[in-house]
Order: sequence, then structure tokens, then C-alpha cells
Amino acid sequence: MSVLVYTESENGKFKKNALEAASYAYKVAQQLTTTVTAVSFNVADTSTLAAYGVSKVLKITNDPLKTFNANAYAKALVAAVQKEDIKVIILSSSTDSKYLAGLLAGMLQAGYAPNVVAAPDSVQPLVVKRTAFSNKGFAHTEINTDIKIIGVSNNAYGVHENKATLSEEAFSPSLDDAAFSTKSVNIDKVVGEVTIADADIVVSAGRGLKGPENWGMIEELAGVLGAATACSKPVSDMGWRSHGEHVGQTGKPVASNLYIAIGISGAIQHLAGVSASKVKVVINTDPEAPFFKAADYGIVGDAFVVVPKLIEKLKEFKAQNA
Repeated sequence: MSVLVYTESENGKFKKNALEAASYAYKVAQQLTTTVTAVSFNVADTSTLAAYGVSKVLKITNDPLKTFNANAYAKALVAAVQKEDIKVIILSSSTDSKYLAGLLAGMLQAGYAPNVVAAPDSVQPLVVKRTAFSNKGFAHTEINTDIKIIGVSNNAYGVHENKATLSEEAFSPSLDDAAFSTKSVNIDKVVGEVTIADADIVVSAGRGLKGPENWGMIEELAGVLGAATACSKPVSDMGWRSHGEHVGQTGKPVASNLYIAIGISGAIQHLAGVSASKVKVVINTDPEAPFFKAADYGIVGDAFVVVPKLIEKLKEFKAQNA
């Protein structure tokens, strides 16, 4: 009876959150004195998972599953759970995984705890620490169903190497037409090397940038830092940036190690969506902007003056430490 981990992937490679989920699954497996089995979709080389404690990989080979489909993926995972007699399932807390986990919990009559930030307090009973009240507090939640599902909050537990001997097994679950009752009409992806979901650093900007033509300095700062770019809801609503970059409670949640907000006042929905970030920095001309109350560091100043100077200093620092 292994611990099962769903490993997200994109373009044939595992996402960072897949490695974090695998690391977490290994810790739970240690507590339960068992091993970790992963379910992989559309990844040819799964050997990477061996470094993070995975002992066995079920490689899904069904052609219709090449594109993420929450309902079909959930049914495939149910088949894996039944095949391996699984009692504990680990996923990330990404948007896709939360969608998937809700369906999976319903199909398996399983208890589900999302946004988990630490290894279980205990495994008998299973008690986990998770964020609550839009990341303003923590809850210690006991899952007492037969099958248990844990959603690990991004960048909370971390990625840890725990080498294991890996075996692979091709797995083709039988799926009927009903599994594909929902279809993706359009997928809006952010263009760039670093995605918001996987980024350790996120550079975000709002209406204080005055127009899309001024986004060059945001992209340059992100490039220097190796960061992802993001924006506030009004910016995406006005079409300045893609909706895929919209972060906040009504957009993509951010749990980066560093979040830099430039020209964003800090509406409550935005703050709720980025509050899980470990360090928050704000640059704004208005000293009364709500974001300053939530920030760890703040600069009261004009972004068009501050950001170019910050880029210059960062480039100097990188050159000196190259």
C-alpha cells in the first residue's frame, strides 16, 4: 500500500510542483513505513522522480490524455488507486490540481485538505497544517475518511532529494466517453521561460505603469532576477497583459519566495491571492497604499525612477559576483 502522488507536467517535463509533491509524498511514506508510487501523464523520461523518493511510476499511455482534462484525469487516477490499493494521495495546490482533487474526492468518497504547508503532525490519525481565511491563519485538519487526499501548497514544503530505486510500468486505464464530457475550448498560456506557478520570484505590476508600452522595464527586471511577470486584475481586464498573468484571489494564487508589486495599490482580493508569498516588496508613489501594510519591504517612489535604478544595481551586483 504505497502513497500515491500525481505529478504535473508540461511539454513532456515535470513541473517544479510535481517534485515538491513527490518530496512531500516521500515524507508521508516514511511516516507510514511504505513507499511512493507516482502517476505520470505524457512524460517519456520519468527517471527524474527517483531523486525525490519515488519507487514506482505508472506511466499513462492513453492518447486522449495528452491534454489535461480534469474529469478524465480523475478517472485515470481512480483506476490507479484501485490497482495499487492506495489510501493516501498527494497533489500540488495548483489550479489544475485543485480542480482535479475535488472531482477525485467525490469519486472516491475521500477527505481532501488543500493548501497544506507542512508534513503531517501525525498519521494516525492523519492531521495536517493548512492555510485558512485567505492565508491569514492556519488550521490543523484531521482527515478521517478511508482514502485521504492532501494538496501541498506551492513553495511551502520545498523540493528535497531522497534517492530511490525507480521502476516503471505502462498503465492504460479503461476510460469511456463520459470521462471526456468536458473539453478545453482555449488554453491561455503566459509566454516566457518562467511560469507564475513554478517561479521562486514574481515581478508584478498594476495601473501605476500607465500603459502596456511601459512593461519593458518590468520584463527587464524579471529577466535580471530570473522571475515570472504578473499583473493586477485591472491590467488584464484592460487588455494590457494576458489574463494568464493576472494574480490574486480572482486570478492565479502566488506562493513565491519573493513577490515584487510595482504600481499596485493592494486591493483586498489581490492581497489575499499573494499573501502566501514569503517576502513581499512594494513600490508605489502613494504612502497610504494598502499594500504597504502587508509588505515586508516598501519603497515610496515613482516606479519609472526606482525600477531602472534597481535594474542597474542588480546588474552591477550580478557582474561582480559572476
